[in-house]
Amino acid sequence: MSARNRRLPRHLAWSLTTTDIDECLGPHMTRVTDLRFLAGHDSGTIVLGAAWVAPNRHNYGRGIHPESVGFRIDVHPVGAADRAAIRAVLRAQALPQLHEWVTQAIAADGTWQLTDHQHYWRLSDGHLTHRDEA
Repeated sequence: MSARNRRLPRHLAWSLTTTDIDECLGPHMTRVTDLRFLAGHDSGTIVLGAAWVAPNRHNYGRGIHPESVGFRIDVHPVGAADRAAIRAVLRAQALPQLHEWVTQAIAADGTWQLTDHQHYWRLSDGHLTHRDEA
């Protein structure tokens, strides 16, 4: 779906598509509970985010709905003029790293899976970096 149909301002675009994410994750895509194309505030240098939503939340006895447990992926908007170049970098570097992160999370021990985790890819001056964040 085009940025216009999703109400993204003309100067912004998403660097990845649903197909890009689906091709990257393959069968792991069934574990993604939420794929979001963000249209809100400026994300700064963040171009892609992934999160593990844990099954147990300790918030005064309230649990989390079982359908929410799994991976959330956020595609952040980028400048429309830079979309093609950013997409090439993300497809070549970030998507394989996303696949690896998801694969490792699926194989992680119970302690890891009982805690929420977030991982972000940032692009600054043409250099892609990524790391887990709290």
